Amino acid sequence: MSTTTIRLPDELKVRVAQAAERAGTTPHAFILEAIAEKTHDEEERAAFAATARERFERIVEGGPTVSWSDARRYLEARAAGQAAKRPAARKRAR
Repeated sequence: MSTTTIRLPDELKVRVAQAAERAGTTPHAFILEAIAEKTHDEEERAAFAATARERFERIVEGGPTVSWSDARRYLEARAAGQAAKRPAARKRAR
């Protein structure tokens, strides 16, 4: 395990210590957990963005899509608790 030094403003250091005490842990463990959570959130965001880029590229290349009006009708019916047939994806017109 490596060591990294971070400089915290005094006010933030006090807030971290208080939050760690409320959480029943040490400031060190609290900071590690916060870094791990932030890292995980960023990894999830990056994976979401990569998936969105990939899907958009497939659409641009002429891949099948569902029209907004069909999707909206489907979603509104589902939101109203009604059974609804999923709209079929079709090749988009160029």
